[in-house]
Amino acid sequence: MTRPSTALLATALSATLALLAVPAHAAGDKEKCYGIAKAGHNDCADANGVHSCAGQAKADNSPSEWKYVAKGTCEKEGGKTTPPKGK
Repeated sequence: MTRPSTALLATALSATLALLAVPAHAAGDKEKCYGIAKAGHNDCADANGVHSCAGQAKADNSPSEWKYVAKGTCEKEGGKTTPPKGK
């Protein structure tokens, strides 16, 4: 690899890592909203431990699946800000 290619690769890698280090809710203006995620569109792990990744919700509006929403809008969208109890 030539020096310009190495520098370009290093810059691209640094930019990618910087973006990954900032969580989606970093601004503090978001909250978890349970029960509104559509199948395949949840933001992270199921509250009951069914799966551990985003995009793995199997059904629309499952009470244990969540998405980040603007603070104060969860109930307006039909969701809850607390996870369901139990498994």
